[in-house]
Amino acid sequence: MSGMAENPHLAFILGGARSGKSAYAEGLVMAHAPPWTYIATAQPFDDEMQARIDLHLTRRGADWRTIEAPQELPQAIADAPQHAPLLIDCLGIWLSNRMFAEADLVADRAALISSLVARQAPTVVVSPEVGLSIVPENALARQFRDAAGLMHQEVARIAVHVALVVAGYPVKVK
Repeated sequence: MSGMAENPHLAFILGGARSGKSAYAEGLVMAHAPPWTYIATAQPFDDEMQARIDLHLTRRGADWRTIEAPQELPQAIADAPQHAPLLIDCLGIWLSNRMFAEADLVADRAALISSLVARQAPTVVVSPEVGLSIVPENALARQFRDAAGLMHQEVARIAVHVALVVAGYPVKVK
């Protein structure tokens, strides 16, 4: 994938938990004229996750169309309006969903990159940066961290803008 060209419409936003990455990404999308589309990868497995989803829905408001894609993210990207701004939040949750489904992560990553390269409208992708901490003590957490790192490298390679959001402030990476 290293030879794949950048998509001039693609921004990739990384950050830790509650860093402000989603709000920053929403602002990037809302700088363009609506309609705006949001691809959500989270599923409300408990009350805390439902509260997080509700917070995002409230912040976004009624001008957003939401597509739920906890598993088939590349297809959802391909099916999204191709000439309207798109926000994808978040790759980390999608990756964990795919890991629990025992999916082929290499094939998933290739399909994701292909779908992002094909986008012809502003597209902002959000993901948690999980590689800055200590080495996780369990194998599944290490597998997730490693798979996320590889996925992030490939998305960053094709994005024209990459930022790491820290305490609500974006730091330019690329």
